[in-house]
Amino acid sequence: MVSFSVLDLAPIVKGATAADAFKNSVDLAQHAERWGYRRYWLAEHHNMTGIASAATAVVIGHVAAHTSTIRVGAGGIMLPNHSPLVIAEQFGTLASLFPGRIDLGLGRAPGTDQRTARALRRERMNTAADTFPDDVKELRAYFKPAVSGQPVRAVPGAGLDVPIWLLGSSLFSASLAAALGLPFAFAGHFAPQLMFEALELYRNEFRPSEDLAAPHSMAGVSICAADTDAEAAHLFTSLQQQFVNLQRGTPGQLNPPVDDMDLIWTAGEKAGVERALGAAIVGGPETVREKLERFVAATGVDEVIATAMIYEHSARLRSYELLAEVARRQHVDEPEDRRIKSANTRSA
Repeated sequence: MVSFSVLDLAPIVKGATAADAFKNSVDLAQHAERWGYRRYWLAEHHNMTGIASAATAVVIGHVAAHTSTIRVGAGGIMLPNHSPLVIAEQFGTLASLFPGRIDLGLGRAPGTDQRTARALRRERMNTAADTFPDDVKELRAYFKPAVSGQPVRAVPGAGLDVPIWLLGSSLFSASLAAALGLPFAFAGHFAPQLMFEALELYRNEFRPSEDLAAPHSMAGVSICAADTDAEAAHLFTSLQQQFVNLQRGTPGQLNPPVDDMDLIWTAGEKAGVERALGAAIVGGPETVREKLERFVAATGVDEVIATAMIYEHSARLRSYELLAEVARRQHVDEPEDRRIKSANTRSA
């Protein structure tokens, strides 16, 4: 069965603060846990006044401390911004505090603009992305049991179970995840153009490892669900405005929805937003169910992780509540041949 998770960018809505965003994240995570979501991931972004999760490991700890069963993790940590040892120590600490509940997703983009990336990376700016495969291998090594005479250890970290995922919006991380035998998550929520090709490449090139015997994939998708198609389309304009502002180089707090996007975007900006959000699923329960079924069938993913940049917190909660109801129906109504395939995959 396909499982469903939450990707939270900890949005700071217009007129609110980061403290408000963190309060909303905890509330959403607690609801997601009750509604049966598998994971709750937070993403690393920097110098964006509309996203509060820059200190991702800290926010993960905060959310994990206020929940009890849902897995909490990074979707993801932008590894070139950090030394592998620092990330091993941070997530070793989290895994020690919340055993069996911490995931570590890794990306190779900066998660910000070039000037901010320089402030983050200092002397590593020119080589950080190029060394990503080696940094991933180094990080994985820190989580292995320490051996006698090992000069550098992650304390805590060594010997702890911290599942590592590779994240990407291109073919590079798909190929690397396949070569290393790691699970792979594609960022379909903002760059769906290469999604099908990347997922196919990952499955075709996958090599079993001590971490994973068979390929395991996830796709990120923007899902805006409401009680009616019209209401969902209205709520979705907040995210559309966010992407227009990104194109203009003026990212900011998440704006309230509007009645007519044609008063805001140009034809070129509209085309750019539609490309970036081409995989988005927007609508009432039946529309979301139909589109989600097609999405899962087309991608063949094992997991879907949904992000919902919705201005009103209550409407955001409602979107995830409706998605959880759709997911439960999907499991009940799942065709027999898919249930057999899923069971075979789990037992492999």
